[in-house]
This record gives sequence, C-alpha cells and structure tokens, in this order.
Amino acid sequence: MSSRQVAEKSLGLEPLGEKLIAYLGERMISEGTLQRNSVMQRLHDQAIAFPYWHNGVLVGCKYRSMERKFRQEKGTEKWLYGLDDINETAEVIIVEGEIDKLSVEEAGFQNCVSVPSGAPPKVSNRELPPREKDTGYQYLWNCKEHLDKVSRIILGTDADTPGHALAEELARRLGKDRCWRVRWPKKDEFSYFKDANEVLKCLGPGALREVIENAELYQLHVSGEALQCAK
Repeated sequence: MSSRQVAEKSLGLEPLGEKLIAYLGERMISEGTLQRNSVMQRLHDQAIAFPYWHNGVLVGCKYRSMERKFRQEKGTEKWLYGLDDINETAEVIIVEGEIDKLSVEEAGFQNCVSVPSGAPPKVSNRELPPREKDTGYQYLWNCKEHLDKVSRIILGTDADTPGHALAEELARRLGKDRCWRVRWPKKDEFSYFKDANEVLKCLGPGALREVIENAELYQLHVSGEALQCAK
C-alpha cells in the first residue's frame, strides 16, 4: 500500500477541549497521559484523535466519536499505536485499543502499544499467509524491526471471543514461546472484567498493575482456558 504524508494541520486537529478531557477523565485517563501521547480532537466534529507516530514522525491517525464510532485516516499504512514507546525495551504489552494503551500507562507501564484495527471474530483455521498477503496484520510486519528485539510480549487483549482470537493470532505470528497472557479478574460470579480500562475504572491503577505483573505464560493460559471450558 502506498502511504501519504500526514500532518496535524492537514488533518484538522486541535488540542482536546474540556468536554473530551472530562469524558476521558471519567475513564481515569489523566491530562498528563493525554498530553504525553499527543491525544487531540478533530476540529469539525470533536472526535477524539489518536495520532500514530513512528520515530517522531506522524504516520497516521485514528478517530473515536463519543458514540464509539471509529475511523482511521485513509491512505496511511497500519502501525501499532504507541510504537515510539517501545524503541528501547525488552518487554512489550499489547492491548486492543488506544484507550487501553493509555490505561496501562496510568498503571505505570509506558512500554505498551495497541493494535490499530480491533480483533477478528474468530481464529483462522488456515496456515499463516506470507508477509505480503497477511493484510489483516500488516501492522505487525511494519513494526517487525521493533518487535524482533523484544524478549517478552504480554498480550492484554479483551476478555471476549474476538479478544481471545486476537491473542491467538498475535501469538502465532510473534512466537508463543515469548508471549504471556493477562487474565482479567472476575467481575462477579458469571463474568470477567473486559479490558484494561474497565479494570482501571472499577479497581484502580494498582489492581491493573498487579494483573499485568501476574500475566501467565501463553501456553499455560491457553491450557487453563481449555480445562475451564471442559468443566
């Protein structure tokens, strides 16, 4: 895919207004974290704008409306959100959304990135395609130089069927032997917290940090899930 140059001015971005700062504050995202990650808003509709950076260069942008509608800037390549935060680290946390990346930062981890395009409905039963045909995961290939240096990858995808499918697809490509999986805590007798932001909002940054620190080796986590399903 050919990519085009992007700039804040050409995208029509402006600093976050009080309404969106308050909205994100309700989700326990601080102004300091928003500023460090250059989170902005789109001028014409006040959608939250998450700029994607690579080596300090703006390479894309994703938008989120208050109604949870998402759109990515057209004509740009796919990258991991927060890529410049893993330039010099041996351990990386991968989550499923930009707000989850910001939530993990509130728990004290800056070495976190988010996938740009959500999760698949299920795990593919086909063999892994070659790089040039692996269109749904081009962001991994674009970031390969960074990810190849990492010795430990913690997968913090959502606690639902697509989230589990995404974790499996990521582990298949990144190498299951260096992957760990976050086990989100129980919410009640019948359900679990869905993602990093929900844990942050309901249990606080300390609990989120503890959950991440207690991530399980991926193969053991998958085996445990299989045993639970068998019961």
